[in-house]
Order: sequence, then structure tokens, then C-alpha cells
Amino acid sequence: MTASEARPVLTGAAALGAAVLALSAPAARAGPPFATDDPQPTDLRHWETYLFATGAHVDGETSGEGGLDINYGAAPDLQLTLVLPAAFEASDRTRVGFGGVEVAAKYKLLHQATGSAMPDVAVFPRLFLPTESRGFGTGRLGVLLPVWAQKDFGRWSVFGGGGYQINPGPGNRNFWTGGLVVSRQVGERTSLGVEVYHRTPDADDGVDFTGVNLGLSYRMTEHCSVLASGGPGLQGAASGGRYAFYLALKADY
Repeated sequence: MTASEARPVLTGAAALGAAVLALSAPAARAGPPFATDDPQPTDLRHWETYLFATGAHVDGETSGEGGLDINYGAAPDLQLTLVLPAAFEASDRTRVGFGGVEVAAKYKLLHQATGSAMPDVAVFPRLFLPTESRGFGTGRLGVLLPVWAQKDFGRWSVFGGGGYQINPGPGNRNFWTGGLVVSRQVGERTSLGVEVYHRTPDADDGVDFTGVNLGLSYRMTEHCSVLASGGPGLQGAASGGRYAFYLALKADY
């Protein structure tokens, strides 16, 4: 899976006021359905495509993005990602526009093995292109430089990490972002998980933000799954999001 991912992971690009991680800066969709990513690239010469909607709510406003998150296994341990979003804002009026296109490459550096403490580890640099409509996003190129790791224990998986986000624009500041997910495979079709994610202030007048999500992935057919997550903001929720949500249909082939 990707982010993104998901999400992403406290996984989207820039939208006025938010995606999953923050309202005032572009946020990476990471390992869907979470804001936190995992280090697993798409299988070699295979595709993973997510038709998604994600956003966050503060008092009087819900904003976020919807679109396509496209991933391709281009080489062994290498995933290429393209996110094509539309941004929305619903408050006293509703606005829709172009979102910030994302371009990313995930490369898996280390592989876990039975009997070893070594986890899977990957880097996943991501560019947030300034393609937003007027009033959505900063109009500047953003960059996220994260490292993600994962260790599996039978049906249980623990993954997380984070990185540094370059967040240009008047009044903005660069920030650190990351998270941790514990998930369990339930039966052959269902995976459940819980996530805690955090970012440092992304603006001169910003505050730290921490949120939690519960996530679900359900495989409906061999090549189609539905993913969903949601949860409240715990720290800095008044500006960072009273709650966040993610919903997607995934096709892998």
C-alpha cells in the first residue's frame, strides 16, 4: 500500500485549511487508510489505485480533498506515486477547485526476516506541486522527507516513522510530522488498526497537533477493497481538526 498513505498519513496535498494532518499546510496521504505510512512498495509491475476522499473538520468548516492516488511498482523495491486531487471547502459557502498534485517515490532499503529484529525500512520523498486553484494551498512547492519502518508479528503489524516537511509561504514554517500504527489481520478479508499521529507547528502562529484514528480495510473481491478511517484531534484540535476522515475504493492489478 502507499501512503497516502492514505495514507497517508495522516495521508493529501494542500487544501484550504486541511487534509488529514494539518489545516494550514499540505499533508501527506500515507498508508491508506492512515495518515502514517508503511514501508511496503507496490509489487513489481503492478498497480494500486485509490479513489479517495479525505478531510478534517474544525468549528464551522469542513475541508479536504478527493481524487486519484496512483501507485506503480516500477522496479524491485521501488514504487512511483502520482496523486491527482480536487480540493473542497464547506463552511458558510462551498468551494471546489484544483488541489496540489503530488509526485513521490518509495524505495525499500531494508527487509525484515524471521528470527531477526531488523524491520522493513523505506524512504518516501514526496513533492507537493503548486497546482492549486486560487485560495487553496500556498502556491509554493512543498517537500516531505520521511523514513518509514514496519515489523510484523504473525497477524499483527506495527509500522510508523515520519520526517521533515518543507512548507514555504508567508506565515508558514517547516515542521516535523509522524505517527505510529498497530494493526491486526482479522480473517482473510479484514484488517483493523489504531493510529496516533503528530506534527509540530506548521505556521508562525501554529500549535502542535496530535490526533488518533481507527482504520478498516476490507477486501471485497480479489482486486477491489474498501478502506476507511476516522478519529478526533487530541492536541491543538481547535485549529488542527476536531476530527479527520478518510474513505477510499482501492483497485490492485
